Amino acid sequence: MWSRKRLDIGWSDLAAGAARAFFPPDLAKAERRAESLWPAPDNAICCLSVRSGFDLLLGALDLPKGSEILISAMTIPDMVRIVKEHGLTPVPLDMAPLTMTPSLSELQAAVTPATKAILIAHLFGGRVKMEPILEFARQHGLLVFEDCAQAFAGSDYPGHPDADASMFSFGVIKASTALGGAVLRIRDRNLLKQMRERQSAWPMQSRWRYLKRLVKYGAFKLLTSRLVCGAILGVCLAVKWDYDRAINGAARGFPGADFFQQIRKRPCGPLLIVIARRLRDYDTRRWQRHAEKGHSVARMLAAHGVSCPGAAMSPHTYWVFPVTVEDPNRLMSELAHAGFDATQGQSMCIVPPPADRAVRKAKAAEELLARLVYLPFYPELSAAEAERMATIVAAGARRESAPATGGADVSVCHQTGVPARP
Repeated sequence: MWSRKRLDIGWSDLAAGAARAFFPPDLAKAERRAESLWPAPDNAICCLSVRSGFDLLLGALDLPKGSEILISAMTIPDMVRIVKEHGLTPVPLDMAPLTMTPSLSELQAAVTPATKAILIAHLFGGRVKMEPILEFARQHGLLVFEDCAQAFAGSDYPGHPDADASMFSFGVIKASTALGGAVLRIRDRNLLKQMRERQSAWPMQSRWRYLKRLVKYGAFKLLTSRLVCGAILGVCLAVKWDYDRAINGAARGFPGADFFQQIRKRPCGPLLIVIARRLRDYDTRRWQRHAEKGHSVARMLAAHGVSCPGAAMSPHTYWVFPVTVEDPNRLMSELAHAGFDATQGQSMCIVPPPADRAVRKAKAAEELLARLVYLPFYPELSAAEAERMATIVAAGARRESAPATGGADVSVCHQTGVPARP
């Protein structure tokens, strides 16, 4: 069984992080080392997560209460929760499925005198073309933030130089994961200084908690091997256990009710050491080969009428490989029988419109999420196996002649920012 995701971290990185939990490094030196390896070191700040960095950013900006932030309609619920925590209003920007980009007409329809910023998410490993959005922002005096949590590509892209903030994640399932952590590029040095001062007042992440995380995901790394993954899935199916929800839940970064208490911490020394190792050792050629494989599979599927959201973005690492189909449950079942552990995922949501602006409902993004299936796709998956998987997806698409009748789990961010549960 090809598991839905494999942790992109080596045993030596896990060992280095574990050793530093027992023999912690000098924190200031570890922080400087990690930030010095970023392509724009003078504008970089290391944080516990993108969520932590975004919370720092909005806190330092201190925008007027009630200000609006235009935000990519498909995102994770926590980003919406953070916007609301600062007394701001998120306004969704619908997007074209192939580019995952809002049109200029969409931006123009969404902007109001209360709008202060635009938050654009680069999804699925692809990158949104930022120049038109930045030009629009300049015309309207808006800040521009990039959520690059899914778009890390080594030193190739440290964030657009004209964006006010670019946020990169090293979370559990990300490319070059450090099992946590983030690097933010902040264009305004004064704003960066304020963020550093605010973060310095936060408590330190427990290095023992990080050690526990290293051990947990070391075991997870073993469990995602083909033989073990297949055996576990077989047992779950036999006892009718919700394998899909359990696996997705295990990868959640900040579970539990005390969300802001969890994210408002400084990264510990061992985490900073692992982030530095991941930045130093990023294998550009490995991911280039993976991207070429992704382009090949996307072209094959497109030729059979299968839509691959984000496939038109360039560049693209294919960190994940989504497709949209009429009956996600049937496709996942067919792939499972063929040895491919696909999932609809449960981490994304659609940003709801403000209560008084129902017209801003992101209909295209909502439809996309309802039909989305993530295929298992990572560098370890051979080109031959990727082609076999694509053949199954294409065959299923040819058989589909009517819309699915239920089964799609669309999570919508509500006032609490928590995904809706059936």
